[in-house]
Amino acid sequence: MPQGVIEKLITSHMARGAWAPGADIEIRIDQTLTQDATGTMAFLQYEAMGAGSVKTELSVSYVDHNTVQAGFENADDHAYLQSAAARFGVKFSRAGNGICHQVHLERFGQPGKTLLGSDSHTPTGGGIGMLAIGAGGLDVAMAMAGRPFALKCPRVSLVNLTGRLPPWVAAKDVILRMLQMLTSKGNVGTALEYGGPGVRALSVPERATIANMGAELGVTASVFPSDNVTRRFLRAQGRPADYTPLQADPGASYDRVINLDLSQIEPLAAAPHNPDNVKTVRELAGLAVQQVCIGSCTNSSYKDLMVAARMLAGKKIAPGISLVIAPGSRQVLEMIARNGALADLIAAGARIAESACGFCIGNSHAPPSNAVSIRTSNRNFLGRSGTRDAAVYLTSVETAAAAALAGKFADPRDLGANRYPAVRQPARFLADDALIVEPPAPAARASVPLIRGPNIGALPRNVPPPDTLAGIAQIKVGDKITTDHIMPAGAFLKFRSNVPKYAEYVFHPVDREFPARCKQARAQGRFSFIIAGESYGQGSSREHAALCPMYLGVRAVVARSFERIHAANLINCGMLPLIFQNPGDYTRVEPGDLLELPGLRTGLERGALVLKNLTRGADIPVQCRLNERERAIILAGGRLNLQVGPADAG
Repeated sequence: MPQGVIEKLITSHMARGAWAPGADIEIRIDQTLTQDATGTMAFLQYEAMGAGSVKTELSVSYVDHNTVQAGFENADDHAYLQSAAARFGVKFSRAGNGICHQVHLERFGQPGKTLLGSDSHTPTGGGIGMLAIGAGGLDVAMAMAGRPFALKCPRVSLVNLTGRLPPWVAAKDVILRMLQMLTSKGNVGTALEYGGPGVRALSVPERATIANMGAELGVTASVFPSDNVTRRFLRAQGRPADYTPLQADPGASYDRVINLDLSQIEPLAAAPHNPDNVKTVRELAGLAVQQVCIGSCTNSSYKDLMVAARMLAGKKIAPGISLVIAPGSRQVLEMIARNGALADLIAAGARIAESACGFCIGNSHAPPSNAVSIRTSNRNFLGRSGTRDAAVYLTSVETAAAAALAGKFADPRDLGANRYPAVRQPARFLADDALIVEPPAPAARASVPLIRGPNIGALPRNVPPPDTLAGIAQIKVGDKITTDHIMPAGAFLKFRSNVPKYAEYVFHPVDREFPARCKQARAQGRFSFIIAGESYGQGSSREHAALCPMYLGVRAVVARSFERIHAANLINCGMLPLIFQNPGDYTRVEPGDLLELPGLRTGLERGALVLKNLTRGADIPVQCRLNERERAIILAGGRLNLQVGPADAG
């Protein structure tokens, strides 16, 4: 039978099950990546498993998120991560080497391989022909230990690309158009395969930009074929042996075909406060802008920064603009420094930031109060920039640079006589891996001491649930609640390795009294429940959005629907992801209501339970469709308990 690219990747890595969309399967993982905001907890979990050296073909630990060292916490975490990488046989990419997805694409990505990363934008690797999937840290730790990764076999939609992008229209506009069409919810269980004649006109970095923001669509993965464009990219990176052709067979079938003519796309922007709130740039023309930030794992490639430099060369940014440029990797930074483009950016008035996530995660370059900030990153959730009342718009580099010059939204096609700055891929990228630390030989690893600073807290563990789960509805939230709502990023990221401390900020942007109420309930011997609307858990893969509520005593989340990674993280933590059987029953629970879930074990077997609202005298049917593996995790009180023994109930 003819197969598509994604089907080929999955079937060639199948560890359990068979190709059948919607079925439970497990796949072998070739490569993993972690980063410092999620990696500390992942390595603490891996350490607890006692698995020794990693069993993957390649695992890389990156430092790219918590690089602002205003206190000891981040630096201490980096020391732990470097020692853990040496102990367990993992490559370590030091601070300053660049953003994990950009560096991995440049130095390690291989067509035909599987990649699991503890970052939701791991699907960036799909731009080079990988099956690249984001997951929680515990899932990645398990993969490093040689365990297969469990998922639902995805329904695959073919995005049939035709035509070519017009001048001033970029790959970022392609994915914004996809978000406009598909929105950021309702795509769980789907994967996107890009094909058609239009693919040949997109470079690997452009493909990676599109695959990157598949995370915002909520799809499992976004994958491009591996072709001559891929081969040229790998040759230019000095890695020709890593090339493998990978194409869909003629006649391959798909769940859905989405036709997209690249020549008909125009400059777009995602307006506040969700990436699917897409408008044309001409609709926004004239809106005053105070800040422009160019960078992030979505748009910080060599081509991106060269386009910005050529647009700004010989000009000055508008007086009211603060322009931040963050190269995606040390490779990109060194190349634009050597060819003079960096000087053009500086002369135009740009502030040059570190090759790190920086402004994207809100740990630096927060905009002024009530500011309009244009960013080339991938998320514009409320408050994510570090300024709650700022309005963040997501655009291409071309649109961002045009705004920096004009001081307001301006369609880059309206720049007058300026010719589009076509940038060709270099015949050879500068490849200097000096900031990637190789692990010692296997015989020397066991003697490497693990370095733990005082901010690294105890590894949190759950306990098996009682057969009747009784507690309080501590909060009720609406649709599209993101992991940024649940566990804020920015200045709070330094507490990622200290769950007791970080748990003090659960739902901080929404309800600052939530942790106190949960602690009070726990002191009274009661568990806590979260009530939510559609698409609960959008955004980051951060398992802390499950770990920290679990630490506070939350044992169940009842929602209209969940996003994939967050639902998996809840299960791994021994927390129930319950779905209202009747969506209208969402209105039958309010904060403070006393709730009860009787007959948990038998209910899990049949996938249906009754949530009793004791306060309102209502019986509410809820679904909990778990497979045998997931039920075992819940009943053990979390996946780690199945690996290292039950947690201490005391």
